[in-house]
Amino acid sequence: MKVILLERVGRSGSIGDEVNVKDGFARNFLLPQGKALRATEANRKRFEAERAHIEKRNEERRIAAAGIAEGLDGTIVVIIRQAGETGQLYGSVAARDIVEALASQGFSVQRNQVDLADPIKSVGVHTVALSLHPEVDVAITVNVARSDDEAERQAAGEDVTVHTFEADTEGDFAAGQADAADEDRFEE
Repeated sequence: MKVILLERVGRSGSIGDEVNVKDGFARNFLLPQGKALRATEANRKRFEAERAHIEKRNEERRIAAAGIAEGLDGTIVVIIRQAGETGQLYGSVAARDIVEALASQGFSVQRNQVDLADPIKSVGVHTVALSLHPEVDVAITVNVARSDDEAERQAAGEDVTVHTFEADTEGDFAAGQADAADEDRFEE
């Protein structure tokens, strides 16, 4: 289906471009969201008559999104979840959870603006992209931990999911040496 874009849409094009898109994409997303018009002669005339207004509205939205992005840039969000010893969560962290955490810090972000391909399913520090406007993207850091103490340790760069074998063997080795020293003392 041929449509006239009313705003920049991903890789499809920018304002005023007439592009061919799949029918389902146009019917289910572009047209209902007001991001495009069907490419008919009447809609072409309507678009040209309103072009200045549409471009002005898009610029205002872009400036507002850029202001929000400036405040969000480098933001760290801590989310506490239950997890196993290996760091695997007993659930997941989805876009809704990130939006709620940002709202608690005073940021207004919609769930559809969180660009999270798959839910976060492990403890750790994750980078999540936010698409506030088709032309404004920002990345935030999501620190998923089992406790506030663990979140602080992760923020400092410690990997809390790694259980080192050396730490166990050092303790066993020291205990073994003490046992050997006791045995030598009793033999004399």
